[in-house]
Amino acid sequence: MPKRSKTPISCPRRGVSILRSLTGTVMGMIVVMLAAFSLSRSNAEFRSRSFYVWFFLIIMIFDAGLVPHYMLNQKLGLVNSFWVLILPGLVNVWNMILMMNFFRAIPKDLDEAAIVDGATHFRIFAAIYLPVSLPAIATLSLFTLVGHWNSWFDGMLYMRSADQWPLATLLQTIVVVQDFSKTGINPEQLEMLSNRSVKAAQIFIAMLPILAVYPLLQRYFVKGIVLGAVKE
Repeated sequence: MPKRSKTPISCPRRGVSILRSLTGTVMGMIVVMLAAFSLSRSNAEFRSRSFYVWFFLIIMIFDAGLVPHYMLNQKLGLVNSFWVLILPGLVNVWNMILMMNFFRAIPKDLDEAAIVDGATHFRIFAAIYLPVSLPAIATLSLFTLVGHWNSWFDGMLYMRSADQWPLATLLQTIVVVQDFSKTGINPEQLEMLSNRSVKAAQIFIAMLPILAVYPLLQRYFVKGIVLGAVKE
């Protein structure tokens, strides 16, 4: 009889959580920043701006519900796929509104100077808005990263195999449901685990992204006090 592994949490679960957090954060912020920049333009520059703003607000307030979401993801072939953890929540409307308001607060003098020099909208976005908006980008990226890292319900709902679960889903199953059958933990090690130890592990893993990323982003929060000003 083959000997069972004594590793409490398998490597694929760690890989799913890390890959999901990084991929979801990068892709989500790209989509959010591009949408926010487009919606931050005036009605003269973007005639359909008001329509899209109200469209995003309505879909944020009136959610379709869990069953339509599952049926749509199933029709698209995303169920039991890695991308089902990223694509359905790719456009975070709340983050987009925050970023849009930040872009609208940037003085239009910068746009006018760039347009006089012949810059395109994409050039204005890349050369002016991105450098000025680093504090907002860093803050929303941290929120998005933590949200992906701590999300557990979608993994339990869409993933049919426990080996594809993110760490948050695994920990929720252990702590709340107290189901150890899908964890791959050796039965002999279960006797050594206490409820306090499992909850402590859950808290530590939930704090891990902030402990790792926040020191790298701290300087952008400090710079946010003086960014956005126009020199006379």
